[in-house]
Amino acid sequence: MNLHEYQGKQLLMRFDVPVAMGILVEDPEEAVAAAEKITEATGIRLWAVKAQVHAGGRGKGGGVKIAKSPDEVRDHARAILGMRLVTPQTSAEGKLVRKVLIEQGIYYPGDSEPAEYYMSLLLNRETSRNMIVYSPRGGMNIEEVAEETPEQIFREEIDPVAGIQPFQCRRIAFNLGLQGEAFKNMVRFVPRLVKAYLSCNANLVEINPLFKTSDNKILVVDTKMTIDDNALFKHPDIAAMRDILEEDPMEVEAGKHDLNYVKLDGNVGCMVNGAGLAMATMDIIKLSGGEPANFLDVGGSASAKRVEEAFRIILKDEHVKVILVNIFGGIVRCDRVANGIVDAYKNIGDIPVPIIVRLQGTNAEEAKEIIDRSGLKVQSAILLKDAADMVTRAVSAG
Repeated sequence: MNLHEYQGKQLLMRFDVPVAMGILVEDPEEAVAAAEKITEATGIRLWAVKAQVHAGGRGKGGGVKIAKSPDEVRDHARAILGMRLVTPQTSAEGKLVRKVLIEQGIYYPGDSEPAEYYMSLLLNRETSRNMIVYSPRGGMNIEEVAEETPEQIFREEIDPVAGIQPFQCRRIAFNLGLQGEAFKNMVRFVPRLVKAYLSCNANLVEINPLFKTSDNKILVVDTKMTIDDNALFKHPDIAAMRDILEEDPMEVEAGKHDLNYVKLDGNVGCMVNGAGLAMATMDIIKLSGGEPANFLDVGGSASAKRVEEAFRIILKDEHVKVILVNIFGGIVRCDRVANGIVDAYKNIGDIPVPIIVRLQGTNAEEAKEIIDRSGLKVQSAILLKDAADMVTRAVSAG
């Protein structure tokens, strides 16, 4: 589950991770009041006005503005609230901004030069250990840093039993070029961040920039945080942070019916039971000349009701030209799935796109007969190659 920036910071603060002070608002006048409140607490008369959407690159799209006066705070908030923010991580339509975060300015006079760093925590799938990835070149796309100056990317793996060690924290601070009080603050910062990451069952905590202020404080200025969906039952408070307005409506609808659905940009809808078979099905769609319009796993049972709901969701995508149903009958018999498909077709009514059904496994032959005798506009196949050929013809005809 993705979190907004302000939500991620709220979680980090629970573990004493220092973050830049910010207040969430939904109105330009609230923004001015928030700015004044921040100034009262920090003494800083410089603010950032930041759009809160589930997408990176907000600054490039005009979703982050710096204000030097309350009037500028009001003007920036008025301009950002209600805008359709388009970034490299959104569609061409962008995302509607409903909230903004008013945050303290981080550049102010002091005894040392401020600096921006990069830090993230995630799982290293090669070693099955969590790791910290960090760089002294913060504020940039980390992909560009990795490509242009890979020597500026550092890693520390976290022992699953012993946890992050003090010498590793010191090495992180050293590799970031810190000294004195800033060095000590970073050494204190890292274990707190690791604790927050592990305690929240996060998949990712990305901080860019991680900031050293001119008075040597270490602050989280911008963060992206995602939580493992499978662990949300342990964190009802975090689950309550879910913002379905930021999610694809079809994915939200699929979740209500326990369907694993991810919308893609192609023209061939696919309905499959099992994640591995779904991936293979998307491969065969591409090899056949089409592009998958979705990932959809109906699960092992593939009941008639679930199949019907899956059809309804796929058909909401106007780009779909053909639907490929690929079911392996292991736990469930293919003839039951076939009857479910026929019932779903009749309940939905006229389906405007061709449907190709490939059923393999227990009672596959009986299932093919059920589909063929139904009189519906459904083509059946047993071999995956045959189904792929049918998809090719359907896409070409469309």
